[in-house]
Amino acid sequence: MGSAGRAAVFDVDGTLVDTNHLHVVAWWEAFRQAGHDVPMHAVHRAVGLPSTDLVAHLLGEDRDTGQDADISAGHKALYGQYFDRLPALPGAGDLLRRLHRDGWTVVLATSAGGAELGALRRAIGADEAISATASADDVDEGKPAPEPVEHALELAGVPAERAVFVGDTVWDMRAGSKAGVRCLGVLCGGIPRADLEEAGADAVYAGPAHLLSALDDGPLS
Repeated sequence: MGSAGRAAVFDVDGTLVDTNHLHVVAWWEAFRQAGHDVPMHAVHRAVGLPSTDLVAHLLGEDRDTGQDADISAGHKALYGQYFDRLPALPGAGDLLRRLHRDGWTVVLATSAGGAELGALRRAIGADEAISATASADDVDEGKPAPEPVEHALELAGVPAERAVFVGDTVWDMRAGSKAGVRCLGVLCGGIPRADLEEAGADAVYAGPAHLLSALDDGPLS
């Protein structure tokens, strides 16, 4: 397929930057400090949800919601300790630069904003290839609602059928599917292939380097 007027929308955490397990540890500790014993495997599967939704998902709707803000703030402070050394996944920057060179409009769709987004972009090191960023601050509902992906498409000026969305979580695949975008899953965030496929992934790759190596004959060719 030709790339004129095509958009490649990317989730960031766990897709381009190897941060999911840092988030897991930071959330686990934030919950612990608030008196909640939440298993790390449960936190891992919730990563990718907006903060308030993640807390609700893990503690239930009947929780003391008065703690939500403190738990989220605790996670933010703990995770912030890693900002100066967030590790990009292998091939992340190269993949974005190659797509940009091939004429794709590259947009990030992430729940990160502010200093956190700046740290993630520094880690990727491909700012010249990124046309726009759709942050959670710009929409009413985060993933798995389709809004973040729809907002990214608006920024790219491209209809859903001319776009692909790359992400690492079930929430990403659900959001992209609801937005009518072709979804590509990556395994580098630690979510199993079967879960991604069940949630709407059209194809699944090991990570950015694998996707880059498959560009000529894959969904992004």
